[in-house]
Amino acid sequence: MGKENLHIFRGELALALAVIINSFGVVLMLYSGAGISAISSVPYAFSEVIPKVSLGTWTYIFQGLLVLSLMILRKKFVPQYLFSFVVGFIFSELLDVHKMWIDVLPTDLGWCVLYFAVSYFLLCIGIALSNRCKLPIIPTDLFPRELSEIINVSYSKVKIIFDVTCLTVTAGMTLIFLGRLDGLGIGTVLAAFTMGKTVGIIVNMMDKKFRFVSFLSK
Repeated sequence: MGKENLHIFRGELALALAVIINSFGVVLMLYSGAGISAISSVPYAFSEVIPKVSLGTWTYIFQGLLVLSLMILRKKFVPQYLFSFVVGFIFSELLDVHKMWIDVLPTDLGWCVLYFAVSYFLLCIGIALSNRCKLPIIPTDLFPRELSEIINVSYSKVKIIFDVTCLTVTAGMTLIFLGRLDGLGIGTVLAAFTMGKTVGIIVNMMDKKFRFVSFLSK
């Protein structure tokens, strides 16, 4: 199917869906008891070590460091990256909003397994939408996408390395400062090693059905 025959998907809608889906997916995965998603594990570790600052605020700080790292790697100021701060701020605030109500959900084992499965696929879909929306995206999604371009390595490989690095940092922080592993579980590890490939599969499926356009599209 030629590009002219693909259904048009507005990037603005894709980005809005990605922010909503990803913020809920992160909190739901943590609530499942299987561990938090890799992209939010580092801010989560900081929020546990220094609980006076919320998960949302630590997430925003972490995202800022990722954007700064990308500019250093590109050795130039990239104005488009600054718009990611706005998207990242909304995402961070939604994390705190979801944490306020998530406790109303049941916590039986069967439900928790379902929560993990749902959160895993929600995050994969949200990241895939982010990668195709043609707009500034959440910095934690922006970083592996841009880094793969900078170092000319496939996205799936960069995503897996990024996630595993986040988990390593989280494990080290919680063990040193809390004396235990916190926020990490079998679900976290499973997601870290498979999510990059799953996102790639979803992106390929989207590319066969949709053509993403936005007001920034050429």
